[in-house]
This record gives sequence, structure tokens and C-alpha cells, in this order.
Amino acid sequence: MSNTIIPVYFMPGMATGPSIFKNIELPKDKFEIHLLEWFIPETGMTFEAYADRMCSQIRHEKPVLIGVSLGGLLVQEMAKHIKTEKVIIISSIKLKSELPKRLLFARYTKIHKLLPTGLVNNLELLVKYAFGDVVTKRIELYEEYLAVRDKYYIDWCIDKIVHWSQISYDSDLIHIHGENDAVFPIQYIKNCLIVPKGTHTMIIHRYKWFNERLPAIILE
Repeated sequence: MSNTIIPVYFMPGMATGPSIFKNIELPKDKFEIHLLEWFIPETGMTFEAYADRMCSQIRHEKPVLIGVSLGGLLVQEMAKHIKTEKVIIISSIKLKSELPKRLLFARYTKIHKLLPTGLVNNLELLVKYAFGDVVTKRIELYEEYLAVRDKYYIDWCIDKIVHWSQISYDSDLIHIHGENDAVFPIQYIKNCLIVPKGTHTMIIHRYKWFNERLPAIILE
């Protein structure tokens, strides 16, 4: 990469806002951070169309895209619409084969359609959807990170995860994954940089790890 300032766009995970990146710091003489936010999809909107719309928020040529969880799926889709310098996914998946068996089961049985997503104002339920079961003992600490509480949006997101069908990915993609991720268990994940003891919420709790390593990962 050249010596010019590198634009880095961060995309949060399902139902979460840019606040999950509040402790992420990159050297300002080399990088410029931009934070993306979810919007409520139109009725029947495809994931591809959503990614295309999100690309309208990208103001730089060949940016670095970094996505967490469902945001990781989204930045991969966005990279099919625009040229990127690099795509990095965190606590996410890059292939349908990396989905845990419970989500593959949901794909074929459509059991996810029965989830009580109408209770989106139930903080415990929303935290479970967004972060996984591991954080239910500290629910109140996560309320500040939850930005979208729309039933249609939650239903749409769950459906897009369950039906993620990608069977190949760009060899330049960088995948960072936690050893103890409860949402996308590490045993199903291939070819990734493993964060020891990292969980699905490590972008929040292990920010020091990312602050120390992301600059080199982006520049390598």
C-alpha cells in the first residue's frame, strides 16, 4: 500500500451500532476510520441489494472493509460491488460450510421462522440474538451497543444468516476468529487467524489485541 492515508470502514454485527468499535484505534497518520450503520431493509430486499445500497455510503476508492459477525457477511457482499484494498471479517463466516449445524438445520426446517423476534424490546432476547448466550449474565452492559430493535430487520437478518450460501471466497480475504466463539464455533471455521480465548464479542472486550495487530494486518 502507498503512504497515503488508508480509509478503513467498519461494519458492526446484527442489531449493533458503531459503538462496538468505540475502543478501536488505528494510527491517524496512516488510517482514517469510518463507521457504517445498519438501515431497515425494504420489504423483500435481497442481501445483494442491501449490500449495493450500503456501498453508497463508501466515499473512497478501494477502501479497507472490516465487518463483524453478520457485518462480515455484508462486507464480503459489498466487495462484489466495489473495488477494495482489503476485506477483513471478524467473528464471522466466509462459507456456508462454516455455519454451525443448528443453523443448517434451521435452513431446511425453517424453524427460525418461529423465533419470537416480535419481542425485540426484550433486552435479554435481543442480546442473545446479537451476541450469543455467553453474555446473558451481563446483559445490562450490552444495552449501549444495541442500535436496531425493529422486528422486520431482526427477522431479515436471521434469514440472511441461515441462508448464507457462499461456496467460495477471495483468497485475499482475512478472517479473524475467536477460539471460544459461541455463535460460530471455531470447529467449523477454516483458514483463519485465531484469537486465543476470543469470544463472539471480542471486538468489544479484546480491543487491545485488535489495536496492536490490525495496522500490520491491514498493511501486510
